[in-house]
Amino acid sequence: MICLECKKELGYLDHKNAMDSAGVELCMKHHERIELLINKHNTPLEAIQLYYALKEAGVNSMLEWWDGKKSIDIAISRVKLNIEIDSAYDKLTEHEAINNLEEAMHSFKNGFTTIRIPHIVVRYYLNETVNNIIGIMQGLKANIKVIN
Repeated sequence: MICLECKKELGYLDHKNAMDSAGVELCMKHHERIELLINKHNTPLEAIQLYYALKEAGVNSMLEWWDGKKSIDIAISRVKLNIEIDSAYDKLTEHEAINNLEEAMHSFKNGFTTIRIPHIVVRYYLNETVNNIIGIMQGLKANIKVIN
């Protein structure tokens, strides 16, 4: 049991506390930072789990990245990919749906692709989600090379 952030060995209590509240193995220092992030941005737990799974897969991403207009759950700037985790997609109103579409349009106009992933996909298919994101990144890299 090691911290996914600093690779420090974890004791039982640090491991249990982090897993119970964030779903990932973190030392007390990094667990407290994640708790602050969750409280400040209402970050879905699945975004945290996906961020660390991407990190373990070698993907350099940013958690709760500010794009100038709003905070993005996960951003992969190298390929201009924004990832939003939908935790209440089943309760989406028409107003929220059009706002999501407008936000995606603004991101696209700024050269970013935004994908929205239902939280249950991350929860139950984390490895497959990471593999699909890596595939999307490869496609975006290929398109960036063609454009340049």
